[in-house]
Amino acid sequence: MKPRHQRLALIGGGLLCLGLAAAFVLNAFNSNLVFFFSPTQIEAGEAPKSTVFRVGGLVKDGSLQRSGADVRFVVTDTTHEVEVVYQGMLPDLFKEGRGVVAQGKLDAQGRFSASEVLAKHDENYMPPEAKEALTQAAMRRAAESAKP
Repeated sequence: MKPRHQRLALIGGGLLCLGLAAAFVLNAFNSNLVFFFSPTQIEAGEAPKSTVFRVGGLVKDGSLQRSGADVRFVVTDTTHEVEVVYQGMLPDLFKEGRGVVAQGKLDAQGRFSASEVLAKHDENYMPPEAKEALTQAAMRRAAESAKP
């Protein structure tokens, strides 16, 4: 084999390895990507039906129900609400009226079946996504009330 052909084979093999590495990185990124949706977006049908995503907002006052390890509560962005079903221990600072982000899927009944409930260990914490959803809901309410 001529030196020129060896160089071309080496460059081709290097490009192939680089392409495979890029494909593995993109595949790992895509499989770990989790989107956030507000209760209003879920109500509008924008949330996926079969993939994992996050929902966030405030835990509605009076909605927390415990039955053994099962927990049910309602997440609201003050415009729409989503019922969340979770099995497991909730974070210590999980309380009604506070911000929460839950990760899971929508079940056949339209409830959000959470596999994880996230909370930060600061009493003033509001997840950025939940804060943005609440701000947008307040802006929508203000715009609707300003209409004649």
